[in-house]
Amino acid sequence: MAFGYKDDNYSVTRIRHGETVESMEGTRSLRARGHQASSQIPEEFPGSAVNENNMRVLKRLAAHRCVLVLGVLLGLLCLVMLSLPPSETTTSKPLSCHVNHAHKKQVHEHVHRVLESPCHPGSTRQSLLDRLPASSHMTQPFLWKDVPFPDDLFLYPPPFGFKGLQGKVEDLLKQLPDSNFVPLPEKTLDKCRRCVVMGNGGILRGLELGQLIDRFDTIIRLNSGPLGEFSADVGNLTSIRMSYPEGTPLHWMDTDPHTLFVAVVYKGVDVSWISAMINKLAVPLWDWLFFWQKVPDQIPLEPQRFRLLNPQIIREAALDLLKYPPPRPRLWGRDQNVPTMGVVALNLASLLCDEVSLAGFGYNLSQQGAPLHYYDHLPMTFMLQQTTHNVDRETELLQSLVREGTITDLTGGIHCSFCPSRQDVAH
Repeated sequence: MAFGYKDDNYSVTRIRHGETVESMEGTRSLRARGHQASSQIPEEFPGSAVNENNMRVLKRLAAHRCVLVLGVLLGLLCLVMLSLPPSETTTSKPLSCHVNHAHKKQVHEHVHRVLESPCHPGSTRQSLLDRLPASSHMTQPFLWKDVPFPDDLFLYPPPFGFKGLQGKVEDLLKQLPDSNFVPLPEKTLDKCRRCVVMGNGGILRGLELGQLIDRFDTIIRLNSGPLGEFSADVGNLTSIRMSYPEGTPLHWMDTDPHTLFVAVVYKGVDVSWISAMINKLAVPLWDWLFFWQKVPDQIPLEPQRFRLLNPQIIREAALDLLKYPPPRPRLWGRDQNVPTMGVVALNLASLLCDEVSLAGFGYNLSQQGAPLHYYDHLPMTFMLQQTTHNVDRETELLQSLVREGTITDLTGGIHCSFCPSRQDVAH
């Protein structure tokens, strides 16, 4: 097969098997023409070599820029991970814990007295108001789509507010029921109600308080604190499961049909996660990059069982009860001004119930080998590694609240009012 080239100046030149054959006298071969053209390139484009080098440099710079951007993103992700509160999702074989029989009997008798004594309407909240500024009139524990937002809701970023997230929060609330859809435990007009906030402390291990815990009107459980095999110590019923994404159980164990999930927002991506859980959708791949450990991909509750915690609950606990300074932007990490979930739940309970008790609270750091949680192998010394919470400040607050009768410590880990020596245990 032959190929040809033709123009106005040259006759057809046929190329067969790589050889050039001239078909007319006086014509030049394509090979000669091609050589002549190639020899003229440096004269016509004198800067071509320089331009080629410049392009290579630009390509290398672009590649380096991509690496730099990726490095910055990974660095920011590490900062987010370091600044978030520690998770309580680790569950494994618990540390062995010997419980003195006489002490367990004292605990049971104490809890019986609390349950059988007269209930005092509004007592816990009224006592807390004595510690709050006169301007504090917060009565809204959750946010609703049909209730005006607090004026300062978007003043601070999470967890103290929703700065920069107004559109996302509004869209999320549209997926939740109206404020007039208020099943128990939120509506308490006909009865003086008692709350118990269940901490996850190892002090619960072996006390066998489960049946007594289930007798409280409202039972608030924190993060991933499991039931199941631990129900003899912590009970079977759950009125409220209160958590953030990384703290939420990977496998849902609450079977109480009245359970509410109260979502606590620590970072912007948490809002997207809550929306995905309500709508039974997959979490977007990009969002997974901002979770510092695995989070659940579903919560088996209907949309009307979800609530969005009012960030004022957290801010009031931090600024007014614990007297922390206002949140401020930091280049690295954050101040120890974020309350633990336990103190936040205590403040929430004061708005939902008349009397509030605690169980499973207290970090006795002098007992370094004691179990930190009732469900895992972590020792008490693990709390020394966290930098988000001011444990000493919280302990002082809780001890004073128990001593003055604002709240009751059922298990004696904060202030043991039923112990023979009436001692403060946590420190």
